[in-house]
Amino acid sequence: MTMNDDLAFLTITDLARAIHDRKVSPTEVTRAMLERIERVDSRINSYITVTSDLALQQAKQAEQDLVSGKDAGPLHGVPIALKDLYATKGIRTTGHSQVLVDWIPDEDATVTTLLRQAGAVLLGKLAMHEFAFGAPGFDTPFPPARNPWGPEHITGGSSSGSGAALAAGLCYGALGSDTGGSIRSPAALCGIAGIKPTYGRASRAGVLPLSWSLDHVGPMARSVADCALMLEAIAGYDPKDPASADVAVPDFTSTLNNGVAGLRIGVPRDWFNEADGTHPEVLAAFEAALGVLAGEGAQIVEVDSAPFIKARAANTIIMISEAYAYHEDTLKTRPQDLSTGVRNRAREGAFISAADYVDAQRARVILGNHVRSIMRDVDVVASPAAPQPAETFEEQDPDARYRMPSYTPVYNLTGLPAMSVPCGFSSDGFPIGLQIAGRAFDEATVLRVAHAYERATDWHQRHPEL
Repeated sequence: MTMNDDLAFLTITDLARAIHDRKVSPTEVTRAMLERIERVDSRINSYITVTSDLALQQAKQAEQDLVSGKDAGPLHGVPIALKDLYATKGIRTTGHSQVLVDWIPDEDATVTTLLRQAGAVLLGKLAMHEFAFGAPGFDTPFPPARNPWGPEHITGGSSSGSGAALAAGLCYGALGSDTGGSIRSPAALCGIAGIKPTYGRASRAGVLPLSWSLDHVGPMARSVADCALMLEAIAGYDPKDPASADVAVPDFTSTLNNGVAGLRIGVPRDWFNEADGTHPEVLAAFEAALGVLAGEGAQIVEVDSAPFIKARAANTIIMISEAYAYHEDTLKTRPQDLSTGVRNRAREGAFISAADYVDAQRARVILGNHVRSIMRDVDVVASPAAPQPAETFEEQDPDARYRMPSYTPVYNLTGLPAMSVPCGFSSDGFPIGLQIAGRAFDEATVLRVAHAYERATDWHQRHPEL
């Protein structure tokens, strides 16, 4: 296999096959990836820390293991990267913040360990929005990640570096985190796949928190099948995470090819419209995606939009309240070490009353019950993943953040699994994402529907020219 840019855009599935067939070695592919990072990443700033020596050491060990018959599975020898809020023993974990700029953890996050046990090779730590909060800022110790489809444009947040690195061919898989859409938003805006699993499915032990009751961890990759492989590696019960669920982990890849014939796809159509700020090209791409799924045999069913529309307000109150609790000491003792955006947004939490927080949690229960009742009558729910394609850094308006529609927070509030897959491009060449959400701990069906759509289209095969 030639060491060219085509190698950089292989899926994990294809790369794993090539490694196991000895068409390419883990050392060769890791070296090629490190060279590409050095050549390309200065334009998109997706990495905070590149762990070159460790990556080559792990790749060499993976190569030796595979030659000797020790096979840890499809991730063995595959180079991946982590959003820089996953603790990595002996490697700085900054949260993209001056507050933690020199922090070197004494132990790995649980999912970091699980990926290492699966044989994955760690290329480095990825850029993000500071503490996974707010918007990309220019007053942090590291520059914000830029969109490979156009470097003057944002990547979505807060897993910004994860989305950028995957779209640019600078890793084969990555972990993001998702409190209000931070896996699905960059997946949509960068033209990749990303899944937020059910709350409790994957451990958050050793992961910097934003909002304890809303945070999820999950994989991002260039295909649905790759997300399934990564999710299977990191899922499972962990006593170190109080929210971890002791639920069996299925083989997420076993039903990927079952198609959507006979499945019911719910569409809360009043949830998204041009009048509320959803871009007309996003709406057109979404309707076209529904047509593809219907053509594959799915039944499209209109469902009640009310609980989906109302969920964002409760999610926001809970998130900001819990973020303030986490950052309170920093706000009092070293506020200058937080970026202006994070400092101001965290301070909003000081003005949310206990009654507001309790009411938001009560609303969470009511809305969650409503959404779950809708899910009993359909297999998945579909929507756009983001209301518009990637805007430029100059076009960003922090004050307009709450006025824009958002289709992701409802699944943080309810804890239900949801993912984004590419479903089109805007007229100026930026990706558009389709969101598929499902019942609790039924990631298999979410992945199955997303994979069926992916197989019927070629959006995921397009890559930016860098």
